[in-house]
Amino acid sequence: MKAEQLYGRWEARFTPSPAGLSSRATVLLERHAEFSESLAGVVSRELSHAAGSNVTTAQAALAGDLEDGMLLLDESSDKISITGTWNGEVVEGSCGKVFRGSWKDTSSSAPDNAPEVSFILTKLP
Repeated sequence: MKAEQLYGRWEARFTPSPAGLSSRATVLLERHAEFSESLAGVVSRELSHAAGSNVTTAQAALAGDLEDGMLLLDESSDKISITGTWNGEVVEGSCGKVFRGSWKDTSSSAPDNAPEVSFILTKLP
C-alpha cells in the first residue's frame, strides 16, 4: 500500500467516545505539501454543548505516514503541538478501505493516564 491510496474522505468511529468528544469524526487525508510520501489532512468533530444549543465543529490538523500497512498520524488542534495520536492497521480483506486502531489524547489538558480509545476508520465513497 502507498499513502496516495488513502487520499480522500474517511469516517472515524470511536469506542467509547473520547472524553468530551463525539463518537464520530470525518477525516480528510491528502498528500503532505512538503513530504510527498507522507499524509496530511484534517479531522473534523461535531461538538454539542448544552441541550438545545447549536452544534459547532472543531477541526484539527493531521500529519503522518503509512508504514507497512500501519497508519501513524499526529493530530494538532493548535497546529503547533501534538494533541492526539492515531495508530492503526489496515483490516485484512478490506482492500485498504478500513483501518482499526487506537487514538490517544496527548493534549496538555489530558490526564496523565488518559486511556487509548479504539477507532475504526472507513473510507467514504
